[in-house]
Amino acid sequence: MTITVKRFQYGEHLVTLETGRIARQATGAVLVSMSDTVVLVTVVGRKEAAPGTDFLPLTVNYQERTYAAGRIPGGFFKREGRPSEKEILTSRLIDRPLRPLFPKGFHHEVQVIATVKSVNPDVDPDIPALIGASAALAISGIPFQGPLGAARVGYANNAYILNPTYPQMERSDLDLVVAGTAEAVLMVESGANELPESVMLGAVLFGHEQMQAAIQAINEFAAEAAKPAWEWQATQADEAVISAVTELIGQDLTQAYSISEKQPRQDAIAGLRQRAASELVVTEGVFTEAAVKKSFESLERRIVRERILSGAPRIDGRDLKT
Repeated sequence: MTITVKRFQYGEHLVTLETGRIARQATGAVLVSMSDTVVLVTVVGRKEAAPGTDFLPLTVNYQERTYAAGRIPGGFFKREGRPSEKEILTSRLIDRPLRPLFPKGFHHEVQVIATVKSVNPDVDPDIPALIGASAALAISGIPFQGPLGAARVGYANNAYILNPTYPQMERSDLDLVVAGTAEAVLMVESGANELPESVMLGAVLFGHEQMQAAIQAINEFAAEAAKPAWEWQATQADEAVISAVTELIGQDLTQAYSISEKQPRQDAIAGLRQRAASELVVTEGVFTEAAVKKSFESLERRIVRERILSGAPRIDGRDLKT
């Protein structure tokens, strides 16, 4: 496997993306260095979806190791402990912008593991981990509508700061993390002192503008190192099942969603679900239970959406503006 390296300037930091040297058995692996903070991000995807899976089984784990800071656990506990709050929150931070970029109907198991290998005490590893996850997915061949970029934005002395260091954050009135694609923002997380709305909105726009450098670098990196794309096609909805379910209980389900009391409404919907399964699966035996269940849920979403778009009042009688 050829070793591929891509470097780009990101604010005050030099970022390096490397693949082909470490974790070569993974579906995709990228070693990210950002001013001496080093994170290894590996992606492994299963090429066959597990039978009966109707969701995206995506697992994202961010893990810090004490050796990254030059320490070895001593005393009674010599092993790494359970995930810290920082590790859990950073895992969620990575998951949120990645998950929407997998195509609808993709139900293959995917694991994204970000391991901190070395730490610069002034540089938080979360942004390198996010960039690395995006790059690893971009080169893996897994269906992924990315890449995405990520940036931390600070605000001090009436100026925005891109990817501020910890000393800069001490005097910053804002700590905002934004992630997105070249076209749109997908995730914003922030904490701040009291700031005008215009400053907060400007920080999001500033972060999205600056992250284009990371997105362009990942695109160039993937052009050199990407594996062949998976041959995957989304499963088409069975119109025959949808039509049968709609014809059987469509009107009754619409009426059930107009029942104002919660328990009677849930009982009515559960009864219709059971009726659809018993008549279409047990009696006629034409469709599978999974197909009928999926079509029933699709019909529920369509009914609720149509009520909203038509301006119908809420279930409790309130209008859409109350």
